[in-house]
Amino acid sequence: MTMLEHIRQPRDLKALPAERLAELAEEIRHFLVRAVARTGGHLGPNLGVVELTLALHRVFDSPADRILWDTGHQSYVHKLLTGRQDFSKLRAKGGLSGYPSRAESPHDVIENSHASTVLGWADGLAKARQVRGGNGHVVAVTGDGALTGGMAWEALNNIAAAKDRPLIIVVNDNERSYAPTIGGLADHLATLRTTNGYEKFLAWGKEVLQRTPVVGQPLYGSLHGAKKGFKDAFAPQGMFEDLGLKYLGPIDGHDTAAVESALRRAAGFHGPVLVHCLTEKGRGYPPALEDEADHFHTVGVMDPLPADAGRCPPTAAPVTLPGAPSWNSVFGDEMVRIGAERADIVALTAAMLRPVGLGKFAEAYPDRVWDVGIAEQHAAVSAAGLATGGLHPVVAVYATFLNRAFDQILMDVALHRCGVTFVLDRAGITGTDGASHNGMWDLSVLQVVPGLRIAAPRDAGQLRALLREALDVDDAPTVVRFPKEPVDEPVPAVDRIDGVDVLHRAPHPDVLLVAVGVMAPVCLGVAELLAARGVRATVVDPRWVKPVDAVIPRLAADHAMVAVVEDNCRTGGVGWAVGQALRDAGVDVPLRTFGIPEQFPAHAKRGELLADLGLTPAEIAGHISAALARKESSS
Repeated sequence: MTMLEHIRQPRDLKALPAERLAELAEEIRHFLVRAVARTGGHLGPNLGVVELTLALHRVFDSPADRILWDTGHQSYVHKLLTGRQDFSKLRAKGGLSGYPSRAESPHDVIENSHASTVLGWADGLAKARQVRGGNGHVVAVTGDGALTGGMAWEALNNIAAAKDRPLIIVVNDNERSYAPTIGGLADHLATLRTTNGYEKFLAWGKEVLQRTPVVGQPLYGSLHGAKKGFKDAFAPQGMFEDLGLKYLGPIDGHDTAAVESALRRAAGFHGPVLVHCLTEKGRGYPPALEDEADHFHTVGVMDPLPADAGRCPPTAAPVTLPGAPSWNSVFGDEMVRIGAERADIVALTAAMLRPVGLGKFAEAYPDRVWDVGIAEQHAAVSAAGLATGGLHPVVAVYATFLNRAFDQILMDVALHRCGVTFVLDRAGITGTDGASHNGMWDLSVLQVVPGLRIAAPRDAGQLRALLREALDVDDAPTVVRFPKEPVDEPVPAVDRIDGVDVLHRAPHPDVLLVAVGVMAPVCLGVAELLAARGVRATVVDPRWVKPVDAVIPRLAADHAMVAVVEDNCRTGGVGWAVGQALRDAGVDVPLRTFGIPEQFPAHAKRGELLADLGLTPAEIAGHISAALARKESSS
């Protein structure tokens, strides 16, 4: 057995001699590269926190001590040390989640995969322990990238106010979130990395840290007579100390002994402490360290050999078939073309410039794109300002992350009738990233925003067309949504009635099938199966699904039933909106809605989840046939 295989719980790690920790760290990195190469997953972030995680579990007693991760994609090492070493089905149906999961282990406190939340959680847990008189520590592991989010600073404002409430904040500073960390905070933390003589200073700091018993003092400053000028020249802790947080650091996050020593000192202080650890994202794996575009943040299935062997594809994008582009690449290419035609088009994103497809636009027009960090709320408000200033901003984010900016979309963008286009990547069922990453709420949440329009393209051609239509709207917000999967073959229309595409038409039809975006091929499959049962169908693609086009109620009046198929939550979604439109138009036709029930789907492939949810042609056709039969028998 390897050393790692002997670690079944944290107390096994505590029993390991300190001199063997470097060997264990090497084993863990070897395991991670091989395991993640077979399944895909978050590789770079976890390679960077090996020693840090070892130190955490040697100092603290999880789960009695609460260790919280922000974001949870850096928790693979934590999983390994808490009895979960079967990574054979990582992020696959029935296997380990790619994030902390309460269902997996009592060592997982929060199932967070949206950044900047952990400090708020830690504040609440620390308060609860103070009120109830409980023992143990609350340790929040966050990153320099997560600290670009406003929620983190709201929490820090509250944490620092309680001088007598124990709480340990570990900042894993690797200069990156998904991409390089940006903004004033990043510049502030970077001073240590860019100051001459830093390596000697870090060694000096480590020596002082190990021999001083004083708790709560900064690593530099007056310790052992160090001069104030030296502190001012090297230490970035002033910002945190001014807030009222004790500061320890910076610590070499790959020196387990140094991290352990800092954590033990922090644990002895009866108040909020920040431990600043410097780490390398991707450490121990040369391709990840050499990669400047963060392709190794998340990887697909790959050959784990080093890149110099010529066999390790440096890509984080989902595997696509030859000739099948990704949705965000279609969006990105069209943005470049539109940018050449219109000087008023600008773009924003929240720490995911390349993943959402804006990389080429940024290269072509570097002065017209802004990465605001993990701050979706700020992106929306800033976009309102850009629109008011005469530009048309495109805010590109994952659909699931738009949830955070709802208030700003409602009160800043829509209320002020700002022409802002939100482009939502990974809308609908996304699969392997798990419950929090499914973009299944946007069509429901955004229904209540007055004036907002939502487009759901069914193929690449419609994405290009609808994006241009959205950018022509200058007095209201627009949304264009598309999924994570590769783009399917084009789905041609046989007719267009006003703004609605007719994809299939049968004489004397019984059922009107309303297909939302990429569910168009599913609806065409439903129509084919219904035809085999003697049921005739019309299939339409509204293209713009909010507001509901007046064509839909008119068409519905000529059918015996209407069915809406969407990869969004059924509650409040397009099906609900179509029902309201039918009632408003006085069209009394039975309506069936097919979508995602009010639940958090587990991690699995998109096709597996759609099948589990009954969103397949066979399932839908069966339900429609049964409903029609009941209707006929009762009439």
